[in-house]
Amino acid sequence: MITIKVKILLRQHVGAPCKPIVEVGQKVKKGELIAEPTGLGANIHASVYGKVDEVTDTYISIEADENQPDEYVKIKETDSYLDAIKEAGIVGAGGAGFPASVKLNTKLDGGVVIANAAECEPILEHNMVFCEEHPDVIVRGLKYMIEITGADKAYIAIKPIHREAMLALAKACKDEPKVEVKYLPNMYPAGDERVIVREILGIELKPGALPLEANTVISNIETIKNITRAIEDRRPVITKDITVAGRVHGAENHGKVFLDVPIGVPVETYIQQAGGIIEPYGEVVLGGPFTGNHGELDSPITKTLGGILVSMPFPQTTKKLGIIACECGGQEPRLKQIAAAMGTEVVAEEKCKRMVEVNGRFRCELPGICPGQAEKVLKLKSQGAEAVLIGNCED
Repeated sequence: MITIKVKILLRQHVGAPCKPIVEVGQKVKKGELIAEPTGLGANIHASVYGKVDEVTDTYISIEADENQPDEYVKIKETDSYLDAIKEAGIVGAGGAGFPASVKLNTKLDGGVVIANAAECEPILEHNMVFCEEHPDVIVRGLKYMIEITGADKAYIAIKPIHREAMLALAKACKDEPKVEVKYLPNMYPAGDERVIVREILGIELKPGALPLEANTVISNIETIKNITRAIEDRRPVITKDITVAGRVHGAENHGKVFLDVPIGVPVETYIQQAGGIIEPYGEVVLGGPFTGNHGELDSPITKTLGGILVSMPFPQTTKKLGIIACECGGQEPRLKQIAAAMGTEVVAEEKCKRMVEVNGRFRCELPGICPGQAEKVLKLKSQGAEAVLIGNCED
């Protein structure tokens, strides 16, 4: 038994929160549908056997039974692969949370589907571990995606530094003429969709453009894993693969990977299973070191959570800070949060000079190809900054 209660958030996807379809006191089974989308969104299922303990506008709490069988409630029979993906509640597991059934509901005549095996954020390792152990699942998932979209070809985009995973995937697709491994550069953010399209297909997408404009659909490794399971095993999304790392006993040098942990379990559970926190520490970061956000020990695991990182204590300073934000890394709210934890204030703000505004949101012109920031630093200094906190990805 892992924990007594799980808290399953009603919004762990792009779109509005789901609507609960269970009541307090109701007994539920693992895999049972407990919430449905009201618009753009994805089905949510119970991750454990137990009794509904609380229902709010933001989450459903389930008091888990002591006995937790491996069996789960399968999704209903469907007429198509796409319907199975929708029923299973699959969303982009790499962090975006976009419903997979919506993304794949397109026709790619002459196009390609791509598995994003970049493991983009440093430290995270769970995608590579799964690829090493189950590469065939990814290859089968890509073949389903080809069939759904009518694409001509599938590529697996991976950095050669992930040698064991790369070799396992290459071996798994050796006899698959439509599936091929392609190499990404060892840089951040190699997993950005525009970078993948640029490096794999040689097409430069404009800021804000989607891969679909290059006749391409890109899905994260774990998303493809879930697609295969939904089609072959009628399995809903009830678990998540995670990496625990940082100031954690046994995980401080290399992250510790946990595959298929129940959604809704507090992150502290797996910090403890990895070895427990090394004191003192700064904060718990949910996600990767570049784009992750502050979390609490009782924050629940979601469909999009990949990393649980325990940071070093924040250095304290009395220097007034200027910040430079970038789409590829920390944004202004996150940088201000870090500044506050450092005991200081932000007196000036700038954006990386690659940033351009597209439909009300700032985007990077060339992700992974960073300019110098001397001009921005001098401007921050003129506004009273004594040091700079920067959120861009390279220089």
